[in-house]
Amino acid sequence: MTIRVLVADDQELVRTGLRMILEAQPGIEVVGEAADGARAVQLAQQLRPDVCLFDIRMPRMDGIEATRRLAGRGVSDPLAIIVITTFDLDEYVYGALKAGARGFLLKDAGPELLVQAIRAAASGDALIAPRVTARLLQQFADLDTSTAPLQPVEALTEREEEVLLTVARGRTNEEIAQELHISLSTVKSHLASLMGKIGARNRVEIAVWAYETKRVGR
Repeated sequence: MTIRVLVADDQELVRTGLRMILEAQPGIEVVGEAADGARAVQLAQQLRPDVCLFDIRMPRMDGIEATRRLAGRGVSDPLAIIVITTFDLDEYVYGALKAGARGFLLKDAGPELLVQAIRAAASGDALIAPRVTARLLQQFADLDTSTAPLQPVEALTEREEEVLLTVARGRTNEEIAQELHISLSTVKSHLASLMGKIGARNRVEIAVWAYETKRVGR
């Protein structure tokens, strides 16, 4: 099945480069491009792509608000959105994750990681660039928030706490299985249980919750 992707970035050169990288891969098609957030939301609602690839800083509407409108809490049929950004202590990234982004990458991540992120998002998973997971989330672990993070509806088991920490550190399912000496299906089972207990929709929100509740320290 072909993965249909919408690309939004205010720089034409970046959009062209992303299109070339993605369409060189089997089973991926770029179905639309947008130069600003407002147009990205409009196209996404019209085209219903499998994955949206959004820059954060865009005119008219930034990537955070575009993400919130398409994937935020309360959206009945949220789209899979990946945010691409330049790190540079970019406080907007945290906002994008809270708004419902399924993952994020740095613009220098490289074609291989970009394609992995697209395929992961299309399959219902999420990919956080491993080398920036801790750096980025820890930048915001001590920020005050308007509301305290929700506590689990049921206490986490010891194994779930272990899985939680590995997710927060950017481990893939395969890496978690190897590190904890459990099967891949067991990892997926624990992730599903975690999401149900803490009200997370994907592994990105699991990681954010782990930092907000101080389960992962500096």
